[in-house]
Amino acid sequence: MKVLLIPDKFKGSLTAREVIESISRGVLRVFPKTHVHAVQASDGGEGFLECIAANVNCEVITVDTVDALGNAIKADYLYNAKTNSAYIELARASGLTLLKNGHKDVMQSSTFGTGLQIKDAIAKGSTAIYVGLGGSATNDAGLGIAEALGYYFLDSNGDQLAPVGRSLSKVKSIHKASTSLSLKGISFYAVNDVDNPLYGPEGAAYTYAKQKGAGSQEMKELDCGMEDLANLVKLQTKKDAAKLLGAGAAGGTAYGLKVFCDAAFVSGIDFVLRVSRVEELLAENDFDYIITGEGKFDHQTLHGKLITGVIDLSKRFEIPVLAVCGQLDLDKKTLEQFDLLTVMEIKDRSQPLAYSLENAAILVENAVEQFLRK
Repeated sequence: MKVLLIPDKFKGSLTAREVIESISRGVLRVFPKTHVHAVQASDGGEGFLECIAANVNCEVITVDTVDALGNAIKADYLYNAKTNSAYIELARASGLTLLKNGHKDVMQSSTFGTGLQIKDAIAKGSTAIYVGLGGSATNDAGLGIAEALGYYFLDSNGDQLAPVGRSLSKVKSIHKASTSLSLKGISFYAVNDVDNPLYGPEGAAYTYAKQKGAGSQEMKELDCGMEDLANLVKLQTKKDAAKLLGAGAAGGTAYGLKVFCDAAFVSGIDFVLRVSRVEELLAENDFDYIITGEGKFDHQTLHGKLITGVIDLSKRFEIPVLAVCGQLDLDKKTLEQFDLLTVMEIKDRSQPLAYSLENAAILVENAVEQFLRK
């Protein structure tokens, strides 16, 4: 038997590599002679660099930068000197997991640290910069990145504003310093797989800001700020990108990359599967199953997550797909929209959530084994 594994991370418990290891053990318990081939993947969010490192020959670059709240840290990105390409994972500098419990402050957080990484990549000669979006602690519409690259933002009094979420509605003019880095000849790519617009009921603030520490009033303020900024950008630069699918990714960072860096939006699923050469694998091997998975299987899974990309690809090669998840949060009717052989939920509903998070590795292993023994 041949099995191909393409899972995402289980956020808060397992990396994609650890999920692969657990699924492999479950398969081999039942069918010890199985040929297991694994692809380390990501939808553009956390785990993006691991995926690139596993498939592209790159140098690890470590830079001094800051986290989302301005604390000094060191963060890595990848650089391919042969192609002059840089791969940057937003969560490495501006990620939510970098902040200690109780220190979430989406109103004061910024993508400036990620901007410093981009600035370093440009200084090294990068002509193609891929930014994997996801896992951010920010809702600044990419103002932080823009400031690191030479932009600055003024209020009605002509005072410079900090590039944070609270400043969005206060920005009255946008400027670029004469000494700023030239972006001419550099191609930017915003790699992500969400389809949220910048603002509105499905926008960045109302969809993601709560998990970053925002209350209802703050979400409203951030959403209004996003709209105000988009109107100003449209008026001042004629760029209208707020309603583009995916503009709301990573607290609007995708929008910022688009209007300040002319970034192209790239499907994380398609990009990662292409880099991983999955189609070649499927064409050259007769796999019996593809096993995928992610931490939470919910309505967001329908909106461009890794699993949907895996399912779409499997249909072309007529290979059944199994999915394992930490928590299943979809009703039966919605679940039927996925062309899956089965979905295995590992959450033990008789135990506190902490139990499933702490024991996720063995729970994944057991779930896969139990299904295959049927």
